Order: sequence, then structure tokens, then C-alpha cells
Amino acid sequence: MLQWLQWLFGQSDTAPVLLLHVRCARCGAVVQTRIHLYNDVSVEYDEREEVKGYWIRKELMDDRCFRLMTAELRFDRQRRLIGQEISGGEIITAAEYEAAWANRGTTV
Repeated sequence: MLQWLQWLFGQSDTAPVLLLHVRCARCGAVVQTRIHLYNDVSVEYDEREEVKGYWIRKELMDDRCFRLMTAELRFDRQRRLIGQEISGGEIITAAEYEAAWANRGTTV
């Protein structure tokens, strides 16, 4: 019971979370956002009204040029990432994000 309450209130290390890392196409600034795979995603139904999967549209803004970037992610029924599109930026790896964040005082 205690583990369930910890998961419910976000104090568990096993909470289903996806970290999305994005680089702005205009200025190169990096942004990280957290997507909770149970609370933040919307259900997508098929023609028989059964759960087909999940999706989210996430808008992000960097702190350099303040350009809006929009990411659309799709997940299967088990909430595994199956598709991603972004406008105004590019999705990068966690390692690329960490390197850019460490060098944020210099041109990225």
C-alpha cells in the first residue's frame, strides 16, 4: 500500500516518466521537459472505441530566443514511444543535452 501511495504522489523512483530533450532550431538553446506517461498523455481510440494508444502535444520555449517549439509524441497501448515529430527544433539525446547545458555560457 505504501508503494502505491508513493507512486501516486510522485515519490517513487519507478514512476513512468519520459524526459524529452530538445534543441531550438533558431538559437541552439536546449530544453528538457518531463512527461508523466499516466497523467500527461491523452487516450487515442480506434474505430471500435477501443484504446489504440496514447499521444501528447507538448509546447516548449527556450530561455534564449523564446521561440515556441511543438513536439507531438505517440505511444502504443503499453505507453512505449512509437513516433515523434517536432517543429521549431530537434529532439536530442540526454548526453547531448547534458553537454550543451554544461557549456551554456558558450555558443552551442
